[in-house]
Amino acid sequence: MTDESSRPHRPARFADLTEMIDAAGGAAPTSRAELASATAEVLVQAGRSPGEGARFVALADRVGLDTLAALWHDADPVSLPGALWALYLLRQWCRSDGEEVTRLWRAGEHLAPAESVVAGVGEYADVDAVQLAADAVLTGVYQGDLAVALERAAAFFRVIAAGRRSLGPHDQFAADGVDLAARNGRVAASLCAAARHWRAGTLH
Repeated sequence: MTDESSRPHRPARFADLTEMIDAAGGAAPTSRAELASATAEVLVQAGRSPGEGARFVALADRVGLDTLAALWHDADPVSLPGALWALYLLRQWCRSDGEEVTRLWRAGEHLAPAESVVAGVGEYADVDAVQLAADAVLTGVYQGDLAVALERAAAFFRVIAAGRRSLGPHDQFAADGVDLAARNGRVAASLCAAARHWRAGTLH
């Protein structure tokens, strides 16, 4: 029987997530990196249980995006927690600023037609379409092929990057659009690398 007093202190806001680690029988993480990896792996495992996928797609709505940020924000981008953080951040962005995402998507989709198809948003996207696409990406993590979900998210970020570059310095709503486009491109590259590692069984 595990001595609870020997477990490292975990902030209360992590309770829902770290309790899942305990329930799964995992060892108590002893570092931030271990905690990030352990929560990500348990979430994917739990979310793939029958009927559980939708609940985990909306995880940030329940525990708060700041909780996920505290766990995963500093994780290696080419890691399971790093990849999940990018996907949840994408979903939150589409929900909180859907009009801006749609504006950027429309500016970039004709410049990256292949990526647009992979992302699965559809032609003449509106706010509902981009929000549904972000939900579909996370649904793929829990109910489909995780590597494909990561590649869809990468394609989404590449279309957004193309849109930012197209609008360029003349975009009154995003003076730092070029820098943000480069950042979106780096996220896309990390997600593709994470997909390759998942297929190889080396993503943790």
